[in-house]
Amino acid sequence: MTWIAWRQFRTAAWLAAATLAAASGCNRNGEQTAAPAEQAPVPNADTSLADTARNHFVIAFLGDSLTAGYGLVTQQSFPSLIEETFHAEGYTDVDVVNGGMSGDTTAGGRARLPALLSQHKPAIVVIELGGNDALRGGRLSITRENLDAMVTAAQSAGAKVMIIGIEMPPSYGPAYTREFRDVFAGVAKAHKVPLLPSFFDGFGDDLALFQSDRIHPTVDAQARLLANAWPVLQPMLKSK
Repeated sequence: MTWIAWRQFRTAAWLAAATLAAASGCNRNGEQTAAPAEQAPVPNADTSLADTARNHFVIAFLGDSLTAGYGLVTQQSFPSLIEETFHAEGYTDVDVVNGGMSGDTTAGGRARLPALLSQHKPAIVVIELGGNDALRGGRLSITRENLDAMVTAAQSAGAKVMIIGIEMPPSYGPAYTREFRDVFAGVAKAHKVPLLPSFFDGFGDDLALFQSDRIHPTVDAQARLLANAWPVLQPMLKSK
């Protein structure tokens, strides 16, 4: 699908939406300013990925404000765009659950994950957490422990797992940014799960694609997040 065709498809999808719910957000200090929108329950997923054209299943995103779509309406967030893209590609039985919560950490995601697994029974869990751990000066060993526990819990529930890594700005120093990057790579390697090393790959230095806080991507940048995540996530639907 070309970028022009994708933009036309995305625009049509937004115009077709009957209701737009405001996405939850946080301020520059990571403080939550609005409660995250509740997601409507979806039917239980068939965790078999053998035939995606016929088997109905759920992809659940567990993340922070980047997943929640801070500053955007729900249909503009990259998880919603991923669902639309799957449908456009013929995966019409895929449902995406946006489990993003602004300001959340790996500890918060670890606490929320059991309820997400129980309610939605996802076939795939995408974990996008850790950025707020670093912004709050959390210990990297705790971040790794929480990520490890979330992957273990999701796999024990029968779900495939994908991890999305976040890059820290150079101002954090080369040693810390390297150690932070290695947390995601280490957990992914230990559990043999797909990893997107850098969510902002290819546009992280382009301030035009970030909101005024210089932290949260704009609506135009959501297509870039989709483009980065899609090559890692899409093959997971074909695996057995």
